[in-house]
Amino acid sequence: MRLRTSTFILALPLALGAAPAFAQQAPFTGARVEGLIGWDRLQNNGHSDDIVYGVQGGYDVQMGPALVGIEGGIDDSNNKSCFGARTAADPRVCAKAARDLYIGARVGKVLTPRALIYAKAGYTNARVKETLNDGDTQATLFHTDLDGVRLGAGAEYAVGPNSYLKAEYRYSNYERGFSRNQLVAGFGFRF
Repeated sequence: MRLRTSTFILALPLALGAAPAFAQQAPFTGARVEGLIGWDRLQNNGHSDDIVYGVQGGYDVQMGPALVGIEGGIDDSNNKSCFGARTAADPRVCAKAARDLYIGARVGKVLTPRALIYAKAGYTNARVKETLNDGDTQATLFHTDLDGVRLGAGAEYAVGPNSYLKAEYRYSNYERGFSRNQLVAGFGFRF
């Protein structure tokens, strides 16, 4: 009886120590969802800075230090870019951003059991409304969805077993000469 108790007492710390190590072999694997907020610069014949906010989700698979994943998200912004003076000779043209849909993939490298860096690329579709004001009348030139490509890079840091913080830079290039640069921060959960 004494031998069994001693064996159990000696084996217990080893088992408890192995369980967290086993659980952390792939801490970045699984489904995830996150909220994002940050800086948004919309560019088209000038630029405007505002706040972007949204949600994103995805699924990642960690294979050793490498990571691959798919993701999608929806952002919104009240960003508005204008140029011109509201005169007949120099009408004011404004482009207002609305929702932005994204679907893409990411690849990354796990630096530590809590830290990950990654790059991303995918398809993005932004809703934009462009108006013209010549001082006498205001007219909508177009209200459309613009297709584009998004590239980005970022880092994640696990703050708990299922939660993380992230920082990310994103560049999107759309039709009709529109582009945007964004710096976002986020908080997410992995399932």
